[in-house]
Amino acid sequence: MRGSDFHSRPAADLLLEFAVDRARGLDEVEVSRRMAQYGPNRLEAQGKVSALNILLHQLASPVTYLLAAAAGIGLAFGQHLEALAILAVLLTNTLIGFVAETKATRSMQALRSLGHRSARVLREGGQHIIPAEQLVPGDIVLVEGGDVISADMRILSASRLVVDESTLTGESEPVEKSADTVAADARLADRASMLYKGTAVSRGTATCLIVGTGFDTELGRISQLVAEARSSRSPLEKRLAEVAGHLVWLTLGLATLIVLAGLLRNADPFLIVTTGIALAIAAIPEGLPVVATLALAQGMWRMARQDALVRQLSAVETFGSTTLILTDKTGTLTENRMEVVTLCLPAAELTPGQFVSGTVDGAVTTQLEGLLQVAALCNSSSLEGNGDAGIGDPMELALLRAAASSGFDRSELSERLPPLYEHAFDTATRMMASVHGAGDGFLYAVKGAPEAVLSHCTKVRFPDGDVPLDENGVTEWRELVSRLAGEGLRVLALASKAAASDSEEPYDNLVLLGVAGLRDPARAGVAEAIAACRQAGINVAIVTGDHAVTALAIGRQVGLPVDRAKALEGHNLARIDFDGASLKATTVFARVNPDEKLALVRAFQEAGEVVAMTGDGVNDAPALRQADIGVAMGKRGTDVAREAADMVLLDDSFQTIVVAIREGRVIFENIRRFVSYLLSCNLSEVLVVGLAVLLALPLPILPLQILFLNLVTDVFPAFALATAQGDASVMRRPPRPSAEPLLGLPQWRRIVLHGLALTGATFAAMTIAEGLLGLHGAAMVTVTFLTLAFSQLWHVFNMRHPDAGILRNEISRNPWVWSAIGLCSLLILAALYQPQLSALLGLVRPDGAMWLTALSASLAPLLVIQCASLLTCPGEEERAR
Repeated sequence: MRGSDFHSRPAADLLLEFAVDRARGLDEVEVSRRMAQYGPNRLEAQGKVSALNILLHQLASPVTYLLAAAAGIGLAFGQHLEALAILAVLLTNTLIGFVAETKATRSMQALRSLGHRSARVLREGGQHIIPAEQLVPGDIVLVEGGDVISADMRILSASRLVVDESTLTGESEPVEKSADTVAADARLADRASMLYKGTAVSRGTATCLIVGTGFDTELGRISQLVAEARSSRSPLEKRLAEVAGHLVWLTLGLATLIVLAGLLRNADPFLIVTTGIALAIAAIPEGLPVVATLALAQGMWRMARQDALVRQLSAVETFGSTTLILTDKTGTLTENRMEVVTLCLPAAELTPGQFVSGTVDGAVTTQLEGLLQVAALCNSSSLEGNGDAGIGDPMELALLRAAASSGFDRSELSERLPPLYEHAFDTATRMMASVHGAGDGFLYAVKGAPEAVLSHCTKVRFPDGDVPLDENGVTEWRELVSRLAGEGLRVLALASKAAASDSEEPYDNLVLLGVAGLRDPARAGVAEAIAACRQAGINVAIVTGDHAVTALAIGRQVGLPVDRAKALEGHNLARIDFDGASLKATTVFARVNPDEKLALVRAFQEAGEVVAMTGDGVNDAPALRQADIGVAMGKRGTDVAREAADMVLLDDSFQTIVVAIREGRVIFENIRRFVSYLLSCNLSEVLVVGLAVLLALPLPILPLQILFLNLVTDVFPAFALATAQGDASVMRRPPRPSAEPLLGLPQWRRIVLHGLALTGATFAAMTIAEGLLGLHGAAMVTVTFLTLAFSQLWHVFNMRHPDAGILRNEISRNPWVWSAIGLCSLLILAALYQPQLSALLGLVRPDGAMWLTALSASLAPLLVIQCASLLTCPGEEERAR
């Protein structure tokens, strides 16, 4: 039944279609039949992410596949120690990622608050309170203020019914509802004759017919959109996959080269296999997945300390690629709480600061007191605690807070002006009134839509008394109301009259006191956060279900470049061609429903944008899931939105997004830096082994020694490089192009040059060891092992920024770098002087000459590269980074 035009059809026709008596409801036999037909009224909550799925996600990496293949080859040819070492690397990497993502996933799991509720239903002529899951299409349901709607319903009759639909439509203001039909093509937010699952009744009562349950509701439709929207792999995952692809071809090429060289030399097949395994081990950076996982986990934990909960490791880096933020308005840019922002009196216009601090003159204060008194008296809502929360209509609560700020407590006013009658708000008159005893007479307090109140006012209250309200005066007030509405304010007019009787017509001969302008105010810090985004080259656009004029007003408040020409309403989206230029020129998308939000995200992604989508409502969930980064609010957000998002702002602060973007950029730079470091180290190992085979020289380094270097001298310095915090320029650069690889031609050029320098030093040490020192076998290998190990340690200082000084830079000032060098040095010494380990690795204890040769040769690449950097153009170096 979902998608039918129930909102446009008469209630009587629907009662016949659903075969139900409005006065009696369904009987239990029919309820059982319909329950069997339609199923329970619930949406299946997303199940817990299993530990197995989290584990499998850690293994889904091309580098992991390469390592597993290398381990398998080692086992097949009897190289058990090498294979076990590689498997230990896999286990370590998997464990780190598993722990990090499990912690984030478990933090996200919560019960959906939209499910387990009760409803008051009419069945077999009597009223019953039943679990909402037991509702069926055709049930007659009674709702009242404070209820959360548990199914899609057609209103049969209503009294003063106002509903908060912000979580579904994104419209910040509660909407008035009635049983009157609306146009068949009315948009979701304009269907005043319908109540939708997941929304809340602000005030009033209604009798309704259930027309949809479970997935046959608008909320169910959104849930299915969430399930259909799937994010692609993160940019980091794609980039690492590209690097892994290059490594696959490099490894295959080396293996082929070794086999051909061995065949040409008629070498021993076992030697060919052993050497091939050594080259495969050298070509694959075993430390890469470990360090990448640790770097992302560190970023995840660092962001969690700043109230940003990231659900998956790979999402951390994606923030650094973000080029566009599509942000919801209600609850994200705004407080999702109405507030009086201006009071307009005859001959005066006051801001909240004025009436709170009492900085106006006495005459105006008298006027102001009269207006605020009416605002507190003509009010059916109530504040709780310190006034931040309350029960009732948000606009009435805002009026109560404004009155309380100037010392008008309604309970005290009620003692002085006791309430006698209330004329409830009526959609026909668009006004409400309350009658109060006032000494020997009576006070009528009135508020309502400005057009309606103005049409019933005969006088207006000025500081020196009441004067007649003529046509010119009415015109001036209407122009004022139009100006306020154009600023995105919701406007209410307030009036009163004194009378000798409590039975007069409440709306005759009123005295206009003034008008109040209300809005859902912008959240603190949002303007600064958006300014930081724009400085970083990141565009921000509002996507909301609210009206364009309201969204434009908020956009102006938070510093977005908005005007009416750049506001696009949802019903026009299907008529435009989604090209990149027209999309980027639009900063406000208003009256947008959930599937249009989803289409917008996809259109921006197809235009080449890396999209971050923020939101807190059920209506945001599909777009949150589709976006490259979905960001949900933790405090105000719905469970549905949080489950669909990649990151949750625990403090609901838009500023935290800027923190996340900066963190993502820093992490990318760190990853690029340590990947370049790891690959240049591995390339040197490949060249050392490969050239030795091609030149028929003894192997300068053995497979287990290569593994030891990859897991010791590579991993710890690489992770130290990943701890860099970045500098102030990080958020002054434009976003990286989405197609930019992790390692481009400039980076590969530097990797090759650095690898050659390390290789040259190793062969130089080998030549000295054999030629001058007369060393052979294990002694010679020990010298080359030490040379390569320490040259890789010193190589970490070649990763400095091109503009930084040689001696003082972000590398030399990083205590983690020095700690890593110290730890690795101790481990290298252990490999030499711990008998069991040295025997396993095939090393001997070096004498003084061997140490001098190895240390001297290991420093040579550092000196050569640093001297070369002084001669290189800074601009070229910067591009190479």
